[in-house]
Amino acid sequence: MAKQDVVPDEIEVADWTAGVEYFIDQGWTDGLPVVPPTPEAVQRMLAGVPDRDPDEVLGTVPPRWAQATVRLCAVNAVMAGCLPIYMPIVLAAVEAVIEPGFNLAGIQATTHCATPLLVVSGPELKGLGLNAGHNVMGQGFRANATIARALRLIMINVGGGRPGETDLAAMGSPSKFGLLLAENDEASPWEPYRVEHGFAPGDTIVAAFSAEGPHSVTNHVATDTFGVGISIASAMSSLGSNNAFGMGEVVVVVGPEHAEFFRKEKWSKDDLRLYLYQKARNRIGDLMFGQRYGRFYNRMWPKWFDRSRDDEEVPVVVRPDDIHIFVAGGPAGRFSAVIPGWGGLGGRSTIAKVRFPAGSVADAAAGA
Repeated sequence: MAKQDVVPDEIEVADWTAGVEYFIDQGWTDGLPVVPPTPEAVQRMLAGVPDRDPDEVLGTVPPRWAQATVRLCAVNAVMAGCLPIYMPIVLAAVEAVIEPGFNLAGIQATTHCATPLLVVSGPELKGLGLNAGHNVMGQGFRANATIARALRLIMINVGGGRPGETDLAAMGSPSKFGLLLAENDEASPWEPYRVEHGFAPGDTIVAAFSAEGPHSVTNHVATDTFGVGISIASAMSSLGSNNAFGMGEVVVVVGPEHAEFFRKEKWSKDDLRLYLYQKARNRIGDLMFGQRYGRFYNRMWPKWFDRSRDDEEVPVVVRPDDIHIFVAGGPAGRFSAVIPGWGGLGGRSTIAKVRFPAGSVADAAAGA
């Protein structure tokens, strides 16, 4: 079936199944079946943001640079399986990734497996169905899965990011279907990420990062912060990671059992950042594979690296603040996770505040 360059406002199909197959044939999905966005379904989705004009333009989505309106976001949220109460978070996610500094154009076109990672931090996520506990980056939770999927569908259908055309990822990743986690305030010994970045405790924010998929950090042996920290640092400094050569940013998700060690020993987030900054390093000699291919350097390395010494240790980020720390996950099991970034070419993380409509569950929680 020939794909349409210009999409009509309404498409008539024989039934639901025919609609699903038509959308797949047109390349308007992520490869999985979608919910057909009937006018009635889109109107119900828009009811989740009654304070937003459906024709409001959030910005343009690369690489097609088409305008992302509230209505188009609602269409894709329907397709993803969202509930209307998720719409404020979907819109904030879009606003975060289209910030110029995020470099969504690069993510949409890179040969790397980079994808947007969304982290939601807020006071009343359970009321929205967002999971911050067991299987926090896995299946089984509608809000987490469909909000992240809605963003991917917007990247496809508004931005034109299609594999083999503009999306040139060599390997890709299951995370490209959607990667979202919620911060677990209850399990954290530290102030929430939103407060750390200048927002009020009652605010809800969406932080966006260019990321690979999560890498598990297992440590059931350590009984103190140093043992847990060295395991995290080891996962951060893998020679196969873009961060080892291109630096950029890294996300560290500390599991609740590991977080308890930092609580007991009264480590701050800055203590952990500085520890990881010192320990997550590689020798220049190792980064050059023992000069097997001659001497070479990454142009993104800061000037203060002594490139003449093979024993010079190169951190995986330029500065400690490039390590972003969250607590999330289930209460049982001594696991954490490292989510490597795209490296120095991947832009910078961004944050958008979620605008909940007056009278909503989250709005009431924010005012409590």
